[in-house]
Amino acid sequence: MRVVAGERKGMPLKAIAGNTTRPTTDKVKESIFNIIGPFFDGGTALDLFAGSGGLGIESLSRGVERAIFIEKDAKAFQVLQENIKKCRYEEHTELFRIDAKRAVKALLKRDIMFSLVFLDPPYHQKEFYDLVQLLVDNEKIQQNGIILCEHAKEVTLPQSFGKFVLKRQETYGGTIISVYRCTEEEGE
Repeated sequence: MRVVAGERKGMPLKAIAGNTTRPTTDKVKESIFNIIGPFFDGGTALDLFAGSGGLGIESLSRGVERAIFIEKDAKAFQVLQENIKKCRYEEHTELFRIDAKRAVKALLKRDIMFSLVFLDPPYHQKEFYDLVQLLVDNEKIQQNGIILCEHAKEVTLPQSFGKFVLKRQETYGGTIISVYRCTEEEGE
């Protein structure tokens, strides 16, 4: 695994040993960013179920100003910390070793808006996608923001989360990437 593009392009990232997580491959990561926009001008990303942090780190490398990483697993959290330090993004990140549901409840109390939300929960735990609805209902995602969900083929996600409508789906093996954007975006 490595950072695919941007200011940290080529930087190798440590993967998590074992099979408790599924790191997004470089090929899929590159495709994701080709879909959602190769580079960003500021904003804040939320990487729920961050694992080793590949998606959030990639968004920082491509111009996101800040990223918040949520990861409950102790081994994964340690690797996430190492990857953030290696990429020298400590000043641009917040890392929380906490359950995603509790993390989202805490984030709802903060004065923060996300431009990019990555959600890659354990594949067969569909209830975690409700966290996206919670963020949308509480207006924590910017109108021009993007929600990206990574899920198994067997998981069917809704056509929309409030004003955020499914705009594109891509399949990579047994993985589906679903991209949601706001229907009230200018020019649509």
